[in-house]
Amino acid sequence: MDENNVILNRELSWLRFNTRVLAQANKDLPLLERLKFIAIYCTNLDEFYMIRVAGLKSLYAAGVSVEGTMSPLEQLRQIRSYLKKEQENLENAYKSIVKGLDAAGLHIKNYEDLSDAEKARADEYFKDYIWPVIVPIAVDSTHPFPHLNNLSFGIAVKLADSEHPEINKFGMVRISHVLPRFWDGKDGVYVPIESIVRNHMEDIFVGYKPVSSCAFRVTRNADMVIEEEEADDFMLILEQGLKTRRKGALVRLQIERNGDPALLDFLNSHMHIFPKDIYEYDIPLTLGALWQIIGDKEFSHLLFSPYTPKTLPPFDSNTSMFEAIDKGDVLLFHPYESFDPVAQLIKEASKDPKVISIRMTLYRVEKNSNIVQALIDAANDGKQVTAMVELKARFDEENNLHWAKALENAGAHVVYGIAGFKVHAKLSQVIRQDGSKLKFYTHLGTGNYNGSSAKIYTDISYFTCRSDFERDTTTFFHILSGFNKNRRLNNLSMSPMQIKERIIDMIKAEAAQGKNGRIIAKMNALVDEDMIKELCEASSAGVQIDLIVRGICCLRPGVPGKSENIRVRSIIGKYLEHARILYFKHSKPAFYISSADWMPRNLERRLELMTPIYDSTLQNKLGEILRMQLGDNELAFELGSDGEYTPVAPSERKINAQEFFEIYMNKIFSSMKKGNDNDKVQILASKLLKES
Repeated sequence: MDENNVILNRELSWLRFNTRVLAQANKDLPLLERLKFIAIYCTNLDEFYMIRVAGLKSLYAAGVSVEGTMSPLEQLRQIRSYLKKEQENLENAYKSIVKGLDAAGLHIKNYEDLSDAEKARADEYFKDYIWPVIVPIAVDSTHPFPHLNNLSFGIAVKLADSEHPEINKFGMVRISHVLPRFWDGKDGVYVPIESIVRNHMEDIFVGYKPVSSCAFRVTRNADMVIEEEEADDFMLILEQGLKTRRKGALVRLQIERNGDPALLDFLNSHMHIFPKDIYEYDIPLTLGALWQIIGDKEFSHLLFSPYTPKTLPPFDSNTSMFEAIDKGDVLLFHPYESFDPVAQLIKEASKDPKVISIRMTLYRVEKNSNIVQALIDAANDGKQVTAMVELKARFDEENNLHWAKALENAGAHVVYGIAGFKVHAKLSQVIRQDGSKLKFYTHLGTGNYNGSSAKIYTDISYFTCRSDFERDTTTFFHILSGFNKNRRLNNLSMSPMQIKERIIDMIKAEAAQGKNGRIIAKMNALVDEDMIKELCEASSAGVQIDLIVRGICCLRPGVPGKSENIRVRSIIGKYLEHARILYFKHSKPAFYISSADWMPRNLERRLELMTPIYDSTLQNKLGEILRMQLGDNELAFELGSDGEYTPVAPSERKINAQEFFEIYMNKIFSSMKKGNDNDKVQILASKLLKES
């Protein structure tokens, strides 16, 4: 490893992010919270193999590499080595949690460990629900090995003929995704579905006795590469020199460790998966489905105490949303502050006879969206409704298409994106008749218009009727719906034309201040090498830089003469840190929020927005959010110059930033309930932040 190189490898940085997720499973947390992080870790890893590893394999197969970077083969070797070492940590964490759950009365058992009464119920379940939908498959000269879809799950089995036991056959049982991952045996008993199937092999393959069996699962290239946000960088490289590619190639085999090498030989003689991409486990596979157990309401006491997002002034009364925003800009910090006002703005606009137009960008829409329903109501009422529905939002394509059709049927104008770009900006605009003039009400956010994710993602919502945003927001929607080349905004910044340019200008301005310069930036990922270069030059000039980067960070801090004044931390906790907040001490204004991470895809291949925050009270609120996260010593990890993350050293005073904001909002809400007026509530809020 070249310690003087300030660029860290993206794939290895992502692996370290997932390691920080897994680390939560070993913390002193409620047991089901720990299990939740196992589920998240495994789901993350599935996606990494489907997209990132599959992309590297495509590059390697095509003989494509990029000068000055680690070769695809070397990256694959390091990824495999890293994951093989980490597998033991995953297995130990899972076993530890299961042991703790067992003591708490929640049991994850195999079929053979059930009582006779439980086995009888499991047998009935097999007969009534499993047997009708599983697919037994013989593999021999007349039965070819089947095509296995991505993330197919099943049991490979070695069978002996009952009449001629010397004759062995190989086959498999495909376990349909329509079946639950675990059989709920009631009274806190859960059984992996494959454990029940395994004990009924003679009912499935009549006339044969099982010799050995093992569960397995396959991962393919997800075959979404053309439009895939996580793989577009691979496509840019591949398109330059690769004319054909194998779609959906098998890239990983996960298999239960059972001691019979013949089963692995049988599977891989047909799959031809590289041996280093075969992972043997002695814990259940498909642990991303643990949410079934986590969601058992009988054991909710094994989760964190639920937190209810608070609706605080000025949105806590029956006052019109428009009246509240008229009095001044408002900034909410979700999920500590409720997402309801966002939905309420659109709902109120849909019914207000003075509202003539509503425009919104919709990236990830929840299944039963009251926001989209309000847009449909507005369109049915004759209002002009424009909705930019991004159909390329990964894993939400079907849901978004459903809502897009419903909006069109109601008479709304629906825009389905822009060729070659994803629209990732979070923006809504309401135009209201105000006497003889039009008044513009704007919501800009860092997160999606999705009430469900707003309860678990930390994001910023900003409401304003500032006149200096009117033209910019209108221009942005005109860009989405019409023909526009090289259009630029004045106060807001838009990618791909402006965000990167403006941020670099602000970094350079801080560098010109030398040791008086100060930069704090919170985001989900930092990959863009131009941004890294500018940050390092500012660091070399003496600027103190703090980066709060939840996931991938390709900047190596602490390199003498290059990045020694840069500190990088990552916060992993109960909520997914999703807000993007920027602070540049000498810029006017100094604070910004954004929908964009500092990655080439966000800055160069998407339509994103960056919003300046002018109001001093809201600037203070953003400043306190950053200050609390920089002071966190319970959830934070620090990135060292060796590329490794270590938990921030605890101090006498423990600071959990996420817990602090829950307590902080609860105290303000309690003050409201005591009948204090809004001025007193605001004074309390300010006092709490200063004393924190």
